[in-house]
Amino acid sequence: MVDLTLLVAARDEERSIEATVAALRDAFPAAEVVVADDGSRDGTAAAAERAGARVLRLPRLGKGQALSLAERDAAGGPLLVCDADLRGDLAPLVDDRADLVVAAFEQREGGGFGIAKAAARVLVRVLSGYEAKEPLSGQRFLSPAARAACFPLAPGFGCEVRMTIDAVRAGLQVRERKLPLRHRPTGRDLRGFLHRGRQLLDAVLACGPTAMNHRGLRLPLVGWVFAVREPVVTAVGLLDDLLSGPERGFRSHVRAGVTTGTLKAVAIPLYGLARTRSLSGGLLVALAANLLNQLDTRPGRALKTYLALAPVVRAPLLPAVLVAPYDLREMTMLGDAGSNALGAMLGLSSVDRFTGRGRKLAIAALAGLNLLGETRSLGELIERTPVLSQLDCLGRP
Repeated sequence: MVDLTLLVAARDEERSIEATVAALRDAFPAAEVVVADDGSRDGTAAAAERAGARVLRLPRLGKGQALSLAERDAAGGPLLVCDADLRGDLAPLVDDRADLVVAAFEQREGGGFGIAKAAARVLVRVLSGYEAKEPLSGQRFLSPAARAACFPLAPGFGCEVRMTIDAVRAGLQVRERKLPLRHRPTGRDLRGFLHRGRQLLDAVLACGPTAMNHRGLRLPLVGWVFAVREPVVTAVGLLDDLLSGPERGFRSHVRAGVTTGTLKAVAIPLYGLARTRSLSGGLLVALAANLLNQLDTRPGRALKTYLALAPVVRAPLLPAVLVAPYDLREMTMLGDAGSNALGAMLGLSSVDRFTGRGRKLAIAALAGLNLLGETRSLGELIERTPVLSQLDCLGRP
């Protein structure tokens, strides 16, 4: 297959990647081998290049993100995706006529108690109706139709589970084939259990709502976790995440008529009014929620703003602290559900903190920032201001 491209995600695989690439080139001499080096700290990239692969050197993002960026850089046509420590012949996958062909290992090597795999099977069955025997297998052939339906992939180790679901939902033919393959197994030790625990968490997140971030990566929306603190605002924001159109900004929503954005513009102030029993309190909640939403255009931006202001108004810190590392590393996104909920938490705490003149000043400041965000991009202003730009980039890959 002349136009076939082979994608290999690798992290710290210096010992195995050279042999894997060499075997792939021997088996598919007309195909290009692209290795997505996911922030390796050893000589993985150099070893892959020695073996004849084209290497994309990436920051450490995760398996799904690395493969997605590599796919974007690859030529059009079918894809063969495999792990960096694979041993065995993958040609039968390419020879199959299904759209998505998944390799199942004939002989099991290592592994734990099967909890992550069993959970992944349930997720695939519930969300697509397909009975997958090897939902976590990283060895997969994708036809052009499957490539269009599945990429960009879900992040991390959840990419394979969501890939199967997306292909079945798109009406494509999915098949598993048993092959005599081998790879480096994980054992029943601490490292192995941590790896499988990460697989399970990533699979669960990948099967929930997702959205595209500013780089075109597909990330899970996790703003729903703030429903524990602010269920109403979180629910309204999640509705906007799932059903919103192309409108951006208050004026755009107003011109479009009834949208999920106009629903937020009405529901959040009314919620703030009901919670605080004052017009000024309702304004604080609405303006703070919208401001955090305007700032949520880059990883960690809204969360950093919240964490800077929360001690001033004595807003809860723990929920934001727990989510921040995943948001900064582009593993998850807040979405409108998360950013609006964080803003509402700031606004409600501000009502308790500020009275009289202090509350008026807070409303004026928030109103000014909201107006500025409607007329200009707050993100661009941050990026053009040296000190703010440095703080904004802090902690990102």
